[in-house]
Amino acid sequence: MPFQVSPGVNVTEVDLTTIVPAVSSTEGCIAGVFKWGPIDTRELIDSEDKLINRFGPPHKNYCEETWFTAASFLSYGNKLYVTRVANTTSSNTDIGTHSAVANVGAVATIEDQVVLNDTNYDEMDGNFDTDVLYVAKYPGSFGNSLRISVCDSANAFSTSINLASYSANVSFTYGSNAATIQTANSSTAGDAAADFSVNDLVKVGNTEIGDQYLKITSITEDGANVDLTFEDNYRLRENWSSTTTLTRQWEFHNLVDVAPGQSEHQAAYGNTSAQDEMHIVIVDENGKFTNNPGAVLEVFSGLSRASDNKTADGATKYYKTVINEQSKYVWWANDRSGATSETASALSSSTTSAALNLQFNLGNDGYSETGATLGLIARGYDRYSSAEDVDISLILQGKSKGSADLTNYIIDNICETRKDCVLFSSPPRASVVNNTYGELDSIIAFKNNIRSSSYVVVDSGYKYMYDKYNDIYRWVPLNGDIAGLCVRTDNTNDPWWSPAGFNRGNIKNVVKLAFNPKKADRDILYKAGVNPVVTFPGQGTVLFGDKTGLNKPSAFDRINVRRLFIVLEKAIATAAKFTLFEFNDDFTRAQFKNLVIPYLRDVQSRRGITDFLVVCDTTNNTPEVIDRNEFIGDIYIKPARSINFIQLNFVAVRTGVAFSEVVGKF
Repeated sequence: MPFQVSPGVNVTEVDLTTIVPAVSSTEGCIAGVFKWGPIDTRELIDSEDKLINRFGPPHKNYCEETWFTAASFLSYGNKLYVTRVANTTSSNTDIGTHSAVANVGAVATIEDQVVLNDTNYDEMDGNFDTDVLYVAKYPGSFGNSLRISVCDSANAFSTSINLASYSANVSFTYGSNAATIQTANSSTAGDAAADFSVNDLVKVGNTEIGDQYLKITSITEDGANVDLTFEDNYRLRENWSSTTTLTRQWEFHNLVDVAPGQSEHQAAYGNTSAQDEMHIVIVDENGKFTNNPGAVLEVFSGLSRASDNKTADGATKYYKTVINEQSKYVWWANDRSGATSETASALSSSTTSAALNLQFNLGNDGYSETGATLGLIARGYDRYSSAEDVDISLILQGKSKGSADLTNYIIDNICETRKDCVLFSSPPRASVVNNTYGELDSIIAFKNNIRSSSYVVVDSGYKYMYDKYNDIYRWVPLNGDIAGLCVRTDNTNDPWWSPAGFNRGNIKNVVKLAFNPKKADRDILYKAGVNPVVTFPGQGTVLFGDKTGLNKPSAFDRINVRRLFIVLEKAIATAAKFTLFEFNDDFTRAQFKNLVIPYLRDVQSRRGITDFLVVCDTTNNTPEVIDRNEFIGDIYIKPARSINFIQLNFVAVRTGVAFSEVVGKF
């Protein structure tokens, strides 16, 4: 017990309940080019719906192979880290990926407006060009589909235009999508035109014939006349005209409760004469996100320009913070002129009389998955190089770069460094698609250029699958499926079971294979360390091999053995961390053995190993080891082996021969 200076009772606890924990073996990762989403981050995706929501849909000749590799994996499992890569440093818009911006002037430098991700925004905040008010949340041409509408005053929300003050009149004719405001002269026509903005709604009609809202698409001055063109035709049963007033409203007035005014916080703590509220709507103007042009994506009502404005429960109402934290589509860059931010005590009312409507532009996609350099893709995979930063077990290569360079980079810098994950690789598309009679040699040539390693699994090519998003069929590499089979095997059995064969190796979503190897082809592929994927008539498409890329004969040349040791090493190493800084004595060594032996017995009972031995005593923890502050535990494992070859012997014998005379003689 601890020493005590004076009499008393001291209570201590000793925790001897530590066990070897279960470890996850189903997390996958992929890095590549996508249309949308944060760049150079790790995003955990759990479904195909979330993949499309976070990184956009697949696009032909841009990112379809990468996208569907990820989607194929997600059809088996629900834990995939995705990293989007892009070149954002070049001013050449043919190869640089840039963010779309909502601006009120000419953007000085396109590269300055690129925001890669949340962390990068924090670095950019305060450094945007002053004429840029909002930036698309993520770089790429997808952002050009966005439009933002900001209503920051009661006048911008709705006004009753006094036609009489311009000596004006206007008429609306059934079936027409245009109307002309006739004023006294060109000067009054200019004043009248300034009262309207494109996208405003003009309210027409009366209580007898009903009301209709017409959305303005263009405003043109012609001498003393102002010509308005609308999105729809006037459809009330009678023609209608006015010489007194004409009401215009913000196009999204029906999506909010009231016009922007003064918030409770502003009235209580700020300049009581200031109107601080505003409404913001994000629109998919071109339909890239929803396939529905003009669809409203987000509505933020009752926000405030007061930077210290909070709700009764303490949540912020400051529009910059709300947009940055809650919008999935845009970042705030600068205040609008005439509607600036301030603390509530110093805030002034907005001087704007019309809603702000800005179409995003200048977004560019840059490199496609084919054009992206090895360095660019490698930078994405570098996000997974440290086991301390992220826990992964399966790496999807996605689209090959045409050689084994990317495969070797991932093996050398991630797999062999971490030693707790396996890379799944497919040969280049050109090796198997439209390469009739040349598939076998091309695949072997690819495999021969890959480093010998038990941390890589190579398959035989591509599958043809249906793309429901574009109603076409596509060639997709199989490495996402092979990694997915490992996930399914983990869920139905254990990581140390082989993912191959008719019981666990069935590939999903296959119309046909680019290369369907026959027995003679499979013999050559398997000898080279390539796992054939084969379509058997009436039995589906199956992974028909479970080899790793290790060239020397070893137990580790099998997927199930490699993954068995990854699980054992990860689990036991996690438990062993709690032995650090303890004393290297009999008690600690016995405690370590009591941790490991029950765990290995459990693995043995689940058919992962056939036998084991744990040595942790004075034979391997010698005085010299102890004096070096080291601790050694030797764990000997006999792994279970999967059946790869079956020999069936049928022996015909004469009627009078006893079976005991012939059994074992052949």
